[in-house]
Amino acid sequence: MTEIELKFVLDEEGVKRLRSRLKALKLDESATRTRSLRSIYYDTAEHGLRKAGIALRLRRDGRRWLQTVKAGTTINGGLLRAREVEVPAPGGRLDLSNIPTVAIRAEVENAIGEAELQVVCETHMKRSSTVVTLENGARIELDLDLGAIVAGELKEPFREAELELLEGDVDSLYDLTQMLFPEGGLHLSTMAKSARGYMLAETGKIQTDPQPRNAKLVPLASEMTSEIAARDVLRECFEQIAANTEVVLFTDAPEGPHQLRIGLRRLRAAFGMFKPVIGHPEMLRLNEAAKQLGARVGALRDLDVVITDIIDPEQALHPQEQGFNTLRQVIETRREVVRKELRAYLRSETAQSFQIDLARFIETRRWLAPEDFEQTARLAQPIRDLSCKALGKRWKSCVKHARGIDHLTIDARHELRKELKKLRYTIEFLGPLYSEKKVGIFVKKMKRMQNIFGDLNDLAMAEDLLCQPDSPGARNVNAQRAVGRVLGARSVKAEAAWAHARELWHGVVETGPFWK
Repeated sequence: MTEIELKFVLDEEGVKRLRSRLKALKLDESATRTRSLRSIYYDTAEHGLRKAGIALRLRRDGRRWLQTVKAGTTINGGLLRAREVEVPAPGGRLDLSNIPTVAIRAEVENAIGEAELQVVCETHMKRSSTVVTLENGARIELDLDLGAIVAGELKEPFREAELELLEGDVDSLYDLTQMLFPEGGLHLSTMAKSARGYMLAETGKIQTDPQPRNAKLVPLASEMTSEIAARDVLRECFEQIAANTEVVLFTDAPEGPHQLRIGLRRLRAAFGMFKPVIGHPEMLRLNEAAKQLGARVGALRDLDVVITDIIDPEQALHPQEQGFNTLRQVIETRREVVRKELRAYLRSETAQSFQIDLARFIETRRWLAPEDFEQTARLAQPIRDLSCKALGKRWKSCVKHARGIDHLTIDARHELRKELKKLRYTIEFLGPLYSEKKVGIFVKKMKRMQNIFGDLNDLAMAEDLLCQPDSPGARNVNAQRAVGRVLGARSVKAEAAWAHARELWHGVVETGPFWK
């Protein structure tokens, strides 16, 4: 059978809030059943099962022993899906011949080969289970696991809540999530307990430290339907946003807000690209929410840029100028205030709802509109057909905004920069459908053009941040002297770069759209 779950990592306070919330909701629920579970995970010395995407365990549930195989596990939008087969295991002994599904048994045997099985890790959990019935008739098992993950002599405490869909549609899992965690602060679990056990055995940890996540290539293929391509692109955007949200929440790494802002921008570009296919009022709402969140993230990112990319390089050139230390200090103070505000927002109900609703939109095909009788044909059209239209639309907009490039105002340059960025994201999404060589040549020339706009944008951002009555250091003479040096140097650099804008733009035009 296919197991469908949402999992959440909890701390002690989270456990208390979950229990209190469940009691307050007065949902139609079965009596809570509490029992002890001991799960033992097996693999070969070379971890052949894990490499094949298989988890093999023996579990003692009260007095019973069960043998379970999970295969083909995927996690998208926090939603874990896996093929699962479970049979009794008398005496707590493995018996692979007892796996009832022939195809899964073959996968297990092929992954093991002639190797011997050995214990990799265990989990020792006290599980409290209840079955919740929602108003729409959906039945969901809520399991609260409190215990530890063990690997040899290593042992780490772990708390997790699982929502497993027993009956009904996937939408109901997200509905119950919103009910149980209305105040925000939700932490989706993106690893199975078995994976944490393997990690504990190898690294001594049960979870990785948050690391900035760059955008990844989505392997689109020409034969894909536009709907499947949209789903895969949006999944990648979700993963980048979710991962970098964790980085911003738990580290001060400047790359965190940078990649989070990129993820939000890519999401909005994807919405625009696939609007003819999945355009829906919910998509428009999510797009606006992403825009608002992006503005908050951008406030922190801009302060990072001012410090590391603008002040620090200029200070290195003028070490005798004491105003730089003063300026940097007041901006760092402002940055920490903005960081604290952003973290509070990311833990809020509003930000959590955005993330859950985005996952729901992607994983439950929320874009379907029964009253739109022509939608089925649009969803089924080949992605290659849609890609030409999407790229052509972005290109046309860039050409329009680049007219009279030698005489563009500051505002017009800014608008052209935004259109070029949208085109760049669209190319990154759809590039796999075209010649890698042609795409590479076009993107290389676009990057040179975007570098110029980056200098202009940094200058405009620095002027806006440093030249207001309430700007950091506005009343400090030394700080203002440093501001003058910074803005003067950036102005010279930006204008010098802009002198090549026309030449670079014509280079992009001459290369021509690779999709035609």
